[in-house]
Amino acid sequence: MSVLVYAQNWDGKFKKSSFELVSYGSKVAEMLNTSLICLSIGTVSDEELKKLGNYGAGKIIRVNNEFCKILDNQVYTDIIAQVALKEEASVIIISNNTEGKAVAPRLSVRLKAGMASGVSKLPLSIAPFTVYKRTYSGNAFAHLVINTDIKIITLAQNSFSLIETPNNAGIEDMSVSIDSSLLKTVIKDTQKQTGRLLLTDAEIVVSGGRGMKSPDNWGPLVELASVLGAATACSRPVSDEGWRSHEEHTGQTGKVIAPNLYIAVGISGATQHLAGVSSSKYIVAINTDKDAPIFEVAQYGIVGDALRVLPKLVEAVKELKK
Repeated sequence: MSVLVYAQNWDGKFKKSSFELVSYGSKVAEMLNTSLICLSIGTVSDEELKKLGNYGAGKIIRVNNEFCKILDNQVYTDIIAQVALKEEASVIIISNNTEGKAVAPRLSVRLKAGMASGVSKLPLSIAPFTVYKRTYSGNAFAHLVINTDIKIITLAQNSFSLIETPNNAGIEDMSVSIDSSLLKTVIKDTQKQTGRLLLTDAEIVVSGGRGMKSPDNWGPLVELASVLGAATACSRPVSDEGWRSHEEHTGQTGKVIAPNLYIAVGISGATQHLAGVSSSKYIVAINTDKDAPIFEVAQYGIVGDALRVLPKLVEAVKELKK
């Protein structure tokens, strides 16, 4: 029996979310009194793989063949399933990001495994195996019992702290047999965003809503994001009006994010919006309406006109950075 963590890489590099998974998996393995195995798919150097060992991985498996060059959910599902069966994994842990949401349900069907998505804490118990997750757009929580022999968990991003438990983890290159008919993804063109912080990777996000009143008023918000080293975002009405790109739209129908700090400027806090940002560690709200729903979830709030508050915030941050 073992715990298997699938550690996703981006162009051969791991991000913080991968180390969060390993930290979480290490604690789950400790609860089950078993070993933690990390799986990496694609071309990743030994030096980069060894970083996983710093967070508790006992063994690191690398699968890299011609089928791994293109991210195809069916192929990756097949690889994870083969490794899980070979290593007799009783718990499989995957990130609750775009790839994880596509792979985990397929893996659940393939292995006849119960699945809990968007888990944000360690299991409440191991007999029965019970996990905690937020539900109803973060307005409630559920205790979910998984009774199957193999259990799949997708971990909500930024929900578990990094825990360094250095191990001298060995690296094993594993060969798996892949049915070529599974590979159906064809990449015709690749365009990478450069010069901007990706919204889903940002530790700090500054987001604006209709309270900004006009697309011409966005300057102070962008400046605040710049001095904080933050990404910019917006509510759906703003993107629908064409004030900002749909790439910045956060919420139930946009990007779901979980930064350390989310600053909501002129956003009332509709349920659909909160569904995409409620996992943020800290929320700061700026709104003229003291009864706006956003204040119910914010740890800090400023009741005031965003166009007057933002310039003062920018000045204060600049002063602190001197």
